[in-house]
Amino acid sequence: MYYDRWLPTVTMSRRLEKAAAAIREVVSMSILAELKDPRVRDVTVTYVEVSPDLRHAKVHVSVMGDEPRQTLTLRGLQSAAGFLQAKIAERIDIRYTPKLNFLLDQGVKHSIAVSRILKEVLPEDDPP
Repeated sequence: MYYDRWLPTVTMSRRLEKAAAAIREVVSMSILAELKDPRVRDVTVTYVEVSPDLRHAKVHVSVMGDEPRQTLTLRGLQSAAGFLQAKIAERIDIRYTPKLNFLLDQGVKHSIAVSRILKEVLPEDDPP
């Protein structure tokens, strides 16, 4: 039956989404409240992707500032990965604690660029 084959895929997907959301919450709160590295500031965890076996997680972050500042922050986050993994292990009951990899989320930067381009291309509305 088609329904029987479809159901496990949906369940697995939901399970991964829940795990990703829990990891995002723990990492976000740990960065905000417990991480003391001066390189890591003005960071927002935008979303988390987890592998199907939950052994790896890509943590996408948005960092305010210029490119050197963003690079420095990513280095600080990567060096704090072990600390953040320990926080995940403490607060989330999962079989394996995922290995964290931090990636810069370019979404905000791209949306600002698109907005600027649209402002240049589209005519301004003249008030009546």
